[in-house]
Amino acid sequence: MSILEMTTLGNSGWIGHSGPDQKEAKAFYQDVLGWTINDMPMQDGSSYSAAVIGETAIGGFSPMPEDKGAWTIYFTVADVDASTAKAKAKGATIIQPAMDMPGVGRMATLTDPHGARFALITYESMAS
Repeated sequence: MSILEMTTLGNSGWIGHSGPDQKEAKAFYQDVLGWTINDMPMQDGSSYSAAVIGETAIGGFSPMPEDKGAWTIYFTVADVDASTAKAKAKGATIIQPAMDMPGVGRMATLTDPHGARFALITYESMAS
């Protein structure tokens, strides 16, 4: 089996959890999946709780509470703005317009024409 890099175009290289109780969600997934949860420092001085398998962070838990729990898959694209515009033209709805996250990259959150939530991301490390 081949393992793709997070920065491979089209790869679902990150997953993000949002919900009403981050602490409870982290405990649930630690117990059920055996994940380690590590706080990763962010450039703005805050921290982000990352789900880690072995040495690799595979996703994380949003510090912003939401009414209902959900997972968002982050698909890697070469240009978030262009891909967001293409998705919108094909019937997607933009939930969070493209924004820069220092130390991470540029990302946008959408729903597809059937209501499935997903995000697009271009990692800073992909910049030439």
